Amino acid sequence: MYDALFFLISREILIWWLLCREAFVANETPMFMNKPPPLVFKQMSLPSTIIKLALGLLWCIIHVVISLFSLCYHLMFNLECYLISSGLLRKYRNLQLSRIKYLAIVVDSREAKNTVKINQLLCWLKTLGMKYVCLYDIDGVLKKLFEPSMNGSRDDNPGDYLDVSANIKALDCCHRGMTLECISGSDGKEGIAKAANLLCSTYLNGDRSAHENVKSESVFTETDMASALKSVGCGGPEPDLLLVYGPARCHLGFPAWRLRYTEIMHMGPLKSMKYGAIVKALYNFSKKHQNYGK
Repeated sequence: MYDALFFLISREILIWWLLCREAFVANETPMFMNKPPPLVFKQMSLPSTIIKLALGLLWCIIHVVISLFSLCYHLMFNLECYLISSGLLRKYRNLQLSRIKYLAIVVDSREAKNTVKINQLLCWLKTLGMKYVCLYDIDGVLKKLFEPSMNGSRDDNPGDYLDVSANIKALDCCHRGMTLECISGSDGKEGIAKAANLLCSTYLNGDRSAHENVKSESVFTETDMASALKSVGCGGPEPDLLLVYGPARCHLGFPAWRLRYTEIMHMGPLKSMKYGAIVKALYNFSKKHQNYGK
């Protein structure tokens, strides 16, 4: 902490010194072989030099204040996470997780290769009582990581409870007491393209004669699209909460048709994840009220 603060102040002092040096150098009259200086080098008056130094100093002060505020915020956040992990904050002891039936975790593909952090995250979620978790990264790193353990027996109750199709590519399995679903970017745009092709082929091959008698254009409803997505193995339940681990504040390509009523929270980089931050996110979600368009 002190090293970061010392580095911050030293950097601002160096920037201000460079601004002062630039102002004084610009105030000097350059000589080029005893000839008048070019028009590019204009001698600065004393008031303009003072104004430039004052503006530079003001910029440095504002930058230092904002940086100190950000540093204090991170220190307070880390302290709060430590207190939550230690169980010293009473309101975070008993979480009401009845509203979170399905939790989704989005991880940046570069950080998804950190198997130690991924396993630690799953252990924390199991400790908190999460039963149904969806893991996503756009390049499919997590799919390759958990495929060997997903070839075993499957529990039918979670699928019936969450309305999961039976053709989900056998990606749902009971792993360490939790039902996991691993998806990737291929379940996004490619999945919607496969579902659209299935609907078109069904209309052209099977139901074309019936539609010709009606003499009207075929209308594909949301139910038809959801059924086609399940048929091609890209369907699934809508997560109640989506936790994003990565540098970007977005869902990183998670299938958009499964995020209609999903609450999205950015958790920062995976390498700096904290147990207290997860508990705080689950607690904050349990206190939210969703109107669902009403």
